[in-house]
Amino acid sequence: MVSPGIDLLKGEIPIEQESVVLHEDVVTGLVLVDIINGFCTVGAGKMAPREPNSQISRMINESERLARLFCEKKWPILAFIDSHHPDKPEVPYPPHCIAGTDESNLVPALQWLENEPNVTIRRKDCIDGYLGSTEDDGSNVFVDWVKKNQIKAILTVGICTDVCVLDFVCSTLSARNHGFLTPLEDVVVYSRGCATFDLPLHVARNIKGALAHPQEFMHHVGLYMAKGRGAKIASEVSFHAPKKP
Repeated sequence: MVSPGIDLLKGEIPIEQESVVLHEDVVTGLVLVDIINGFCTVGAGKMAPREPNSQISRMINESERLARLFCEKKWPILAFIDSHHPDKPEVPYPPHCIAGTDESNLVPALQWLENEPNVTIRRKDCIDGYLGSTEDDGSNVFVDWVKKNQIKAILTVGICTDVCVLDFVCSTLSARNHGFLTPLEDVVVYSRGCATFDLPLHVARNIKGALAHPQEFMHHVGLYMAKGRGAKIASEVSFHAPKKP
């Protein structure tokens, strides 16, 4: 049930969503942001949901559906995986997704991606996947992925809409605008393929230092902010084969 507050929010800051058609004669890459146990699997860690969550379940289902379609077409996929060293905390968050633990693995519905030849896996130790793709020599795995595959459009899904997804999208759009990601043109965020966590006010009040994070509200804000930076927000995604000559 949608609260009156969400209806008010959507009335005050409406988001123009569109039905996005992916044309097979335009190279599109799928980016999966942190769809891992530590953020998505019930009871998997301090940042994981404590009980089944419909928004997160929908996000996983939609992401798996798209990933299978992209693999069938042999289109490029890049999967970011949050992966931290125990001695390098990510303030203000508690220790999570420690490298080598099951928290830092793709959810069961997506683990098959690790064996697909069109999939690039990038383990990152920060919120922003763009920055987290930087190597010690200054090269960037994400930038190289775009250029190598001559990607013109990116379809983004994952968690959290207002944190890791938003940061990645904003950095990518800024890099595109500065000519660092040629030939990239469009960045699309699929709303049903994204999710965020839920920390209601009445729960946050009982946790020292915690900030309330109502799920539907923050999911909407994340989409709105991405739209404001120049991303396309998709309500649905379909594929279109080019006409035969």
